[in-house]
Amino acid sequence: MTNHIHDYLGEAMATADRFRAAVDSRDLTALDDLFTEDVRLYSPVKFSPFEGRPMVLGLFGVLMRTFEDFRYIGHFDGTAETCADGAEAPSVVLLFRATVNGRQIHGIDLLHLDHEERIKEFTVMVRPQSAVHALGEAVLAGLVADGLVPAPADH
Repeated sequence: MTNHIHDYLGEAMATADRFRAAVDSRDLTALDDLFTEDVRLYSPVKFSPFEGRPMVLGLFGVLMRTFEDFRYIGHFDGTAETCADGAEAPSVVLLFRATVNGRQIHGIDLLHLDHEERIKEFTVMVRPQSAVHALGEAVLAGLVADGLVPAPADH
């Protein structure tokens, strides 16, 4: 690995450490500084991404209220292609455990960074399927309560 790539990955891990500290302290202001203006968050409960810093920060506010006993338990770093443009970017995977409405969740947060070490893409993957369902319901209720999305129409 060349020194340039090694330095770039070290900077990515530093961003991931700041991200982790902001989540641990539930500090949305610190998160704001870590996201690009056009950040995209890919969720396991919605096909299209959440787009833009205001929406992603709103989602994090909901997630911070929704997750119980959230904790990061490990990390991996390297490079990976982004979803939006397929460009290779410094990337960090943060493994986590949490509880939502009594359901244990195991998951990962995949962070893709831009050339300024800011998070430009964020992908969340969780298991098991029953936990994904519980998380989806809780997040939708929080997004509706915060006025970030309209209430679903009753059928």
